[in-house]
Amino acid sequence: MRHVLLATLLGVATMVVHATGSNATDWITPAEAAHFRTTPSYADTLVYLKRLQQAAPGVIRLETFGTTPEGRPMTVVIASDDGTFDPATARKAGKPIVLLQAGIHPGEIEGKDAGLMLLRDIAVTHKYPHVLDHLVLVYIPVFSVDGHENSSPYHRINQNGPDSMGFRGQSQYLNLNRDYVKADAPEMLAWLKLWQHWLPDFLIDVHTTDGADYQYDLTWYTEDPHKLDPAVSAWQHDMIVNHAIPAYEKRGHLASIYLEFKDGRDPRKGIENFGSGQRFSTGYAALQNRPALLIETHMLKPYAVRVHAVYDLVELMLEQINQHPASLLATTAKADADTIARAHDAQARVPLTFKPDPQSTKFELKGYAFTLTHSDISNSEWIQYDPSQPKTYSIDNWNGLLPDLSITPPAAYVVPAQWTTIIDKLDAHGIRYRRIDHPLTIHAEGYQLDDPSWASKSFEGHLMLRDFALHTVPREVTLPAGSVIVPLDQRTANVAINLLEPQAPDSLLRWGYLDAIFEAKEYAEPRVLEKLAREMLEKDPSLKAEFERKLHEDPAFAADSGARLEFFFDHSPWYAAQHVGAYPVLRLDAAQWLSLQAARATTLAPPDL
Repeated sequence: MRHVLLATLLGVATMVVHATGSNATDWITPAEAAHFRTTPSYADTLVYLKRLQQAAPGVIRLETFGTTPEGRPMTVVIASDDGTFDPATARKAGKPIVLLQAGIHPGEIEGKDAGLMLLRDIAVTHKYPHVLDHLVLVYIPVFSVDGHENSSPYHRINQNGPDSMGFRGQSQYLNLNRDYVKADAPEMLAWLKLWQHWLPDFLIDVHTTDGADYQYDLTWYTEDPHKLDPAVSAWQHDMIVNHAIPAYEKRGHLASIYLEFKDGRDPRKGIENFGSGQRFSTGYAALQNRPALLIETHMLKPYAVRVHAVYDLVELMLEQINQHPASLLATTAKADADTIARAHDAQARVPLTFKPDPQSTKFELKGYAFTLTHSDISNSEWIQYDPSQPKTYSIDNWNGLLPDLSITPPAAYVVPAQWTTIIDKLDAHGIRYRRIDHPLTIHAEGYQLDDPSWASKSFEGHLMLRDFALHTVPREVTLPAGSVIVPLDQRTANVAINLLEPQAPDSLLRWGYLDAIFEAKEYAEPRVLEKLAREMLEKDPSLKAEFERKLHEDPAFAADSGARLEFFFDHSPWYAAQHVGAYPVLRLDAAQWLSLQAARATTLAPPDL
């Protein structure tokens, strides 16, 4: 309770400090003016940002980087101490680029109001006059604009203010923070273009957590080291754990690593990794060789406390990067170079999935006393916290991850021209490839996929492909003109791998974009199959044995006359000729790729960028 009161008083005091100075009353943000009971509409947010731009045109510039499905502009703010408003100038000046985004879940909107205050205190009141000396800030005040404007008091039942909150999905009911790889939403396609234009060196994504009650006003998350280039992992640990968080707590806050409880009804059972992956912001940044910080304010703290928590941590991160710009630039440059060089290492392995580390560590949870009582309504345990009684618990921390399924990446992927959905996704992610300008026969490694099974319930507009059998096969394929070859000696290789390797959790196959490969298009009449079955049984004793074994072991199969006949069609050359389950993306090893380049130099168009 003492910490909550301290944080509340700190928030009020900070608001007073922020509102002091020359013409300070003219620059109180809408949230501050409402004493943080409300958050401004998107229109009012833009009005305030435009005023900042007019007051400090050499420091702040507003740009539109996309349009939402409902027709609203998507606004990004570029902030620089010397008018460095484009990435080429920033790179030439040796300035790292920090992307700060808010409102990807617009009910969790602290990042917007904290950003308005911070921009004011940088550009107008000059509270932090030097924090942008050696970096460029790219700030998205509201990512999901349509979701922000779909505001209601009833959108986040777990959250303590503001009075009305935006909706978790955008206007097409897509969760943008599950969309980074599949990129269905227009907003995400616009974000990917912004990312490729600026290629930030560091990402900060601001959210509000759900979950348990505890003393911390803010929790934070970074991707597991096994998902990151070692240089990226080392940099973000040093900057965040060794510098920013200790400085943040010196300002009167209390912070923790992200808290995902193994059992939400009993925090004493420990915490685990929440399962971030490529579809999330920090997971996608990891594929792009970039450090990223997920900020999660605590939903039960007052909105003023949460906004100031974000304000302070973001400012301190900018301060650290501004003091050591070369360190961040060297880190991201090395990570990109390592990814490019990996293409020439035949022994390289790339993990696609991860599993919990069986070794836990101890964690001191600063929580509250609680009671567990049996509920007649749910017939389970009901946890009730007492915030007046702070209490520390020693619990197990199972956050660590280890690589699980790993693959040896090819030297290049091949995508036949007719698979435009795949090529469009390569374009969306800025992945470099080369087209062939006339038909070409190649020998390459392929995948044969069998026994697919799908989820029974839609997720983000897709029925996910949950499971399938996979084995590699050699293939000879004649590619039509316009087919593309994707070399992996490029910085976006990890994105390509996670799009194109079937077993990756967010592969295009998993999301259902290639479901048609599992569909046979030709079929046989039962009367024809009756005759074919007899011929096949007579000619192939092993097939006869397999059929009889299946009759014995599978009662459902034995009782289904259609399935019994289909068994023979599936084992016939008429079925094989349809190439059901043949994965269309092929893999070239280094020798195949080099041979193709040498022998067909005139066939390959210049790289598409």
